Amino acid sequence: MEGTRRFGYGFGRLIKRPYAEVVNATREALKSEGFGVLCEIDVQRTLKEKLGVERTPYVILGACNPPLAHRALEAEPDLGLLLPCNVVVYETAEGTWVEAMDPEPVLGLVGNPALPAIAAEVKAKLERVVEKAAKGG
Repeated sequence: MEGTRRFGYGFGRLIKRPYAEVVNATREALKSEGFGVLCEIDVQRTLKEKLGVERTPYVILGACNPPLAHRALEAEPDLGLLLPCNVVVYETAEGTWVEAMDPEPVLGLVGNPALPAIAAEVKAKLERVVEKAAKGG
């Protein structure tokens, strides 16, 4: 069964499709919402190489929407410390999870009144990314 969840710093969806398919669908969904993937961290491979630890597939996609990042950095130059927006895809026995950071509480840490509107716009796009990934991109 597919399901959704929300927690204090993110939200996501369980998808009953293979991990590789969901990763590709997530990349396509990010692109459709104006995000580029600035970095990609293969957590499974990194933990294997560095610690000899075996784990299920897990990738962190560091996503950036340039126009929104520009607006946010114009309002708060130090905001780069909180960028990019991370989206994770990982495999479990139940299926593949796609989760995104929630920019509202993260940008809320800054206390700049110009940021909540930007955070809401980014959040709406990331919510659509999760839904599009669930539908196949």
